[in-house]
Amino acid sequence: MSASDEYAISVHGLTRSFGGKVVVDHFDMNVPKGTIYGFLGPNGSGKTTTIRIMCGLLIPDEGEGQCLGFDILTEPMKIKENIGYMTQRFSLYEDLTIRENLDFMARMYKLKGRRGRVDRALEHLGLAGRAIQLAGTLSGGKQRLVLAACLMHEPRLLLLDEPTAGVDPKARRDFWDEIRRLAETGVTVLVSTHYMDEAVQCDHIAYIAHGRKTISGPALEIPRQVGLSTWRVEGPDITRDMIAIVLIMVVIVAVALRRYRRTLD
Repeated sequence: MSASDEYAISVHGLTRSFGGKVVVDHFDMNVPKGTIYGFLGPNGSGKTTTIRIMCGLLIPDEGEGQCLGFDILTEPMKIKENIGYMTQRFSLYEDLTIRENLDFMARMYKLKGRRGRVDRALEHLGLAGRAIQLAGTLSGGKQRLVLAACLMHEPRLLLLDEPTAGVDPKARRDFWDEIRRLAETGVTVLVSTHYMDEAVQCDHIAYIAHGRKTISGPALEIPRQVGLSTWRVEGPDITRDMIAIVLIMVVIVAVALRRYRRTLD
C-alpha cells in the first residue's frame, strides 16, 4: 500500500526559515485517512507554517510530501481544490451577509446548484434564520459560518488552524460535535489546538515545539510513550486526598517537562 492510499497527508523533512530563523525544522507527519489528527504546540511553535506548507500555500526550503495524493511541491493548486482550510482569523467578508459569503465560496469553486447548496449549508449549521445577517455582526456563530464555507465543495480533508481559540465553552462543544460527525462520514480532519481537553478527543496527536516534532502517535499511546502513570486515590477524607492528588500531579508534570526538555537538547 502506497502512502497516498493510507495517509491523507504524508510529509517528510519539512523545513522553512524566515529571515534566517528556522520556523519549521525537518518536520515529519503522517495523517491516516478518516481520522481526527490533533496538532498541538504553543504559540510560535510552527503549527500554522507547517499547515500552510502542507496545503500548498507555502513552499518549503527543504522536504517533500503529498496531500491527498498530490505533490506539495508541484501540485499545490490541486491540493487547494480538494481541501477545506480554516485559518486562525475570521477570513470571510464582514460586510457581506452570511448567505452572500457562502454563495461567493460556491462561485469560487464553480459549484453547480449553488442556491441549493447554500440553503443546505445554512440549514445544517443552524444559520438559516440568520441568512441575511451581516457576517461581521456574528459573535459565537463565526466559526460555524467559516466551517460551512470550508465544506461547500465537500472536501475530503479539513485543515483547521486553532478553530476554537477564544470561543466560549458551549460553542467549542458544538464545534467539536460537528468535527466528530464529519469524521464519521470519512472526512479527514487535521486540527491544531492549545486545549488538552480537545486533544484527547483526537484519534492521533503530534506535538511541535520550536519547529520540531517532539512526539506523535495514537492518542491512547501518548501517555505510555512519555512514561506517564495514573493513580487513583479513594478515602473518606476528600480534602487530604485532593492534596495528595495535586502533589502527585506536580511530580508528573515535572517529570514530563524534564523529559520534554531533553528531547530539545
